[in-house]
Parts: sequence; structure tokens; C-alpha cells
Amino acid sequence: MAHRTASEPPVRTPAASPAEGAPAPGAVFDWLDETAGLRARAGLTRTLRSRPADDPVLDLAGNDYLGLTCHPAVTRAAADAALRWGGGATGSRLVTGTTALHTELEDELAEFCGVEAALVFSSGYTANLAALTALTDPDTLIVSDAYNHASLIDGCRLARGDVHRAPHGDPDAVRSALAGRGHHRALVVTDSVFSVDGNAAPLPGLSAAARAFGAALLVDDAHGLGVLGPGGRGALAAAGLAGEPDTVATVTLSKSLGSQGGAVLGPRRVIRHLTETARTFIFDTGLAPAAAGAALGALRLLRAEPQRAERAREVARTLAARLTAAGLRASTPDAAVVSVRAPGPEAAVAWAADCRRAGLAVGCFRPPSVPDGVSRLRLTARGDLTDAQIAEAVRIIASLAPAGATA
Repeated sequence: MAHRTASEPPVRTPAASPAEGAPAPGAVFDWLDETAGLRARAGLTRTLRSRPADDPVLDLAGNDYLGLTCHPAVTRAAADAALRWGGGATGSRLVTGTTALHTELEDELAEFCGVEAALVFSSGYTANLAALTALTDPDTLIVSDAYNHASLIDGCRLARGDVHRAPHGDPDAVRSALAGRGHHRALVVTDSVFSVDGNAAPLPGLSAAARAFGAALLVDDAHGLGVLGPGGRGALAAAGLAGEPDTVATVTLSKSLGSQGGAVLGPRRVIRHLTETARTFIFDTGLAPAAAGAALGALRLLRAEPQRAERAREVARTLAARLTAAGLRASTPDAAVVSVRAPGPEAAVAWAADCRRAGLAVGCFRPPSVPDGVSRLRLTARGDLTDAQIAEAVRIIASLAPAGATA
């Protein structure tokens, strides 16, 4: 091998020449501009909006169902956890990312929800991916509600089983799908409360259908924990299914518990299996201690003040009744979500923007985020809203309603 002296210039290998007729480097993403134009023409442009910490806008757009995100007990618990454990978990849960705080949170979540065990993840999304991919194999039939959340849909796509998309909220259709299966195992998958209209799944009927054919039931209780069931213990507790040996729940810590993260709840052997096999658990950094501390603080506050769950449901019922009385097409809430139908996607976007300018933040759901293709405003019935705030929210929404929004 030839050696060069320090004074000799380095030998450079000529760069490969682009193939004749190849586009310029700057053109490789031109297709993104084209698709952005298509979305704009369809009224589907999405933008990020930063909010200040002292935002004066009344928030009915987030998922802070119990109003605990800024509660002093929750923020203090987050700060204390960060001061004690540091800013991050330092590694995956199986390496260094499991602190005593994580274990404490899992134990108290399991006890509160009436299940054998719990496993905390960095988000509700990763919890759903874990449950679906770890509890299925190529010989599994997955029966998934047509209106399920995107995280459940993505979990079904990543799972190795065959997926059957069942009509929304239809236990008889689930029975039919299970009866005709040629698979050794089956898993029925549903949201407990669907995040678009706020309607609840028929969990007793789905559980009966699953049991009749030897299937397991997986319920995403993101919008039920803290709102439904005795003291906010969730939809499974409300349906009498908490702790059942064939039933697994996933939850998020970022809604009623005002923090960040998610968890899988269920039989101890299910949690052991996920700990040893779920890729979004094994290869993901553990939930930050501050988030674990905040969730634990909120859980303890909910346990001490169980009336917060009923207040959230009461606010939802009041919002829906008053909006309906104003002539708008508001959904009947089963939990803490109320939706108001809009004439179309552009009208929904304009309506939400007008509300924000008037001092009210509301959600704006439109295709492809809504499975039924109907655009609407989505309201979060926070349990800490005062009667005056409820009245003001109804006044703003009704006064700014676009043509075609009334029933």
C-alpha cells in the first residue's frame, strides 16, 4: 500500500455522476408541494400554533378532562420528581429507565382500576402498539371497530394477525366475524369512548361476544379513565369488567391525569408478556420522572376527590343540552366529549378560528381524522369549568355558527 507524506494532498475519489436525465437534488421533494396543494384545495391544511403559558383563551380543545394539568398538587409532584430523579429516565425500562416512582405509579394504577397489574409506557400510542403487536401472532383474528383511534389502527397494521374491520359499536357483527374465523386465537379491539362524538362502546355486549367464541377483549380507555366508573375508575369498572381474566385495557396519562404517558392494565401474565416482548416497551426510553410524578399526584388527587369525575360528565351534559337548545347539532355525550356538527371542513376550520378570536379554543375535526367523513367542532367538558364559563362558551359557539350548522 502506497504511503503519502504530510505535504501531499489527500486523494479524493470522484463523486458518482447523476444518471442522465436525473432530477436536480432540490427536486426530490417536489411531490410534497403538490400534495400540500391538494390538501389546501380540500380544506385539510394543518398548522401548529404555539400557546403562551398564560394564554387567556378559555380552553375546550385539549383533553384535560378534570382540569388537573395545572393543579398545584400535580405540578408540585412533577417538580419534586424531577428534582429527585432528574430530567429523564436515562434509558429503556429494562435497563435503567424503571425508577421506584414508575413502580409506585403502576401499583397504584392497577389497584385504582381494579386489575392485577399495570405497565407504564412513554405514551398511550406506544401502549396501544405494544398491546396489539405483543398479544397477536399470524394465527390471530383481530376484530377492530371501524371508528377506533389511529393508534389502534396502526397497531392492527403492525400486528401479524388478520384484521377484520367491524361496523361501529355492533356486537352482533363482532359475533359474526368470530363465528366464521379459522384462526386459533382472536382479539376484539375497541375504544371505550370514541374521541370524535364521545359515544361509548357497548362493552358488555362486546365482552359477551368475545367470550362466546374464546376471544380476548382489548379496550382503549383513554377517554374513560377519570371520567367513567365509580370515582373515575374507567369504563371497564363502569361495565363490571375490571379485573376480568380475558380483558385488557390501555389508558393514557395525558388526559384526565393531566400528565404524559400511557399504560396497559390487565392480568399479571399479560403484563409479564408485554414486559418481555413488546418492542415499544423494550426499545423505548422510559417515561420521564416528572411525568410519572405528575400522573401519580393526579391519581391520588382523584382518589381523594372522586366527585371530579361526575362533575366532568355534568359539564358535558350541560354543554350538549344548551348547544342543542341553541339550534346546533350537538352529540349526546356518554363521557366528557361533545361534538357539534359543521356544514363542511372549511366551515369547521373558519368556525373554530372565529371562536379562538373570540376567546374560546375548540377542537376542529375533519376528514381524514373522522371516520364518518363529517366535520365538526369537538369540545372538552373540563370538570373545573364554572357555570359562567359554560354559558360563555355556548354563547360564543352559537353566535359564530356558520350557515348550515343549525339543525
